[in-house]
Amino acid sequence: MDYIRNDYETILARKNAKEEGSYTCYLFEQGLDKILKKVGEESTEMVIAAKNGVKEETVGEICDLIYHTLVMMVNEGISVEDVEAVLQKRAEKAGNLKKFHKVDKNS
Repeated sequence: MDYIRNDYETILARKNAKEEGSYTCYLFEQGLDKILKKVGEESTEMVIAAKNGVKEETVGEICDLIYHTLVMMVNEGISVEDVEAVLQKRAEKAGNLKKFHKVDKNS
């Protein structure tokens, strides 16, 4: 998570600094619709790369998706800690699938 946290902090700094020529700043200037469009595009490209079975391409598209998702998070005021908290709660529920699918044969 250190790389993700560092990228998040860099993106946050770019939002506040409005650095000339920065792609990240461009995304913020264009607004949420543009950011979400890029998240959607990168999601689709990741799926296609995975379907094509080329690991290097898939990894690259995953990185692009993570970057654009982080931009969206910064834009929407969602922190890495917010996401980690939900992931932690979900991890605590791990292993509940068998309990969930248990059938009471007497009913």
